[in-house]
Amino acid sequence: MESSKNKEEVFERLKQAIIEGDEVEAVKWAEEAVKRGIDAYEAISKGCLEGMNVVGDKYARREYFIPEVVLAAQAMNMAVEVLKPHVKMEKGPSGVVVIGTVQGDVHDIGKNIVKIMLEAAGFKVIDLGRDVPLKDFVETAKQQNADIIAMSALMTTTMPGMGKVVKMLEEDENLRRRVKVMIGGAPTSEEYARRIGADAWGKDAVAAVELAKKFMQEKHV
Repeated sequence: MESSKNKEEVFERLKQAIIEGDEVEAVKWAEEAVKRGIDAYEAISKGCLEGMNVVGDKYARREYFIPEVVLAAQAMNMAVEVLKPHVKMEKGPSGVVVIGTVQGDVHDIGKNIVKIMLEAAGFKVIDLGRDVPLKDFVETAKQQNADIIAMSALMTTTMPGMGKVVKMLEEDENLRRRVKVMIGGAPTSEEYARRIGADAWGKDAVAAVELAKKFMQEKHV
């Protein structure tokens, strides 16, 4: 078992590689995590995810711009590709999640992280991608017998689409009762989720996974 101090060093190096958009270092420290027997899900969460959270904060403060964010995302994706095959799938009441970035919004880095974390937690994730037509969320949820719809937005102008999806769901009472709606993204909030009738707001990928697990546990009680 790797010592706590050594684990923290790997997480910190991985995090810094993501922040700096350094693919070579990101892969190196992801491979190091595997070699040392560090839990892969923990490495994604405490290394890659923490790094992207810093990148997101820097972008919000205009310290980083799109090129830096893209480099960081590429470094994260490379690290995750190394770690993902080593993630221990959890047993339990995992379900089906339909995920996507709402129509008009092409930002998908946060959505992609949530997808990775949900899959690592044992969920089947149907990724609709970005700039998703609103009706596709509802139609896919119906076709795939989904338990959860997860929507992301990074632009305030696209946020109203989330509320429209909730309204579409409500047109079919049985479907709305069965399908939970989670939203996330920088401009969203818990208060906004309540206002549009969504079931939950995930402040980050870890929170989103915990909410999804909670929904499934409640469903199986």
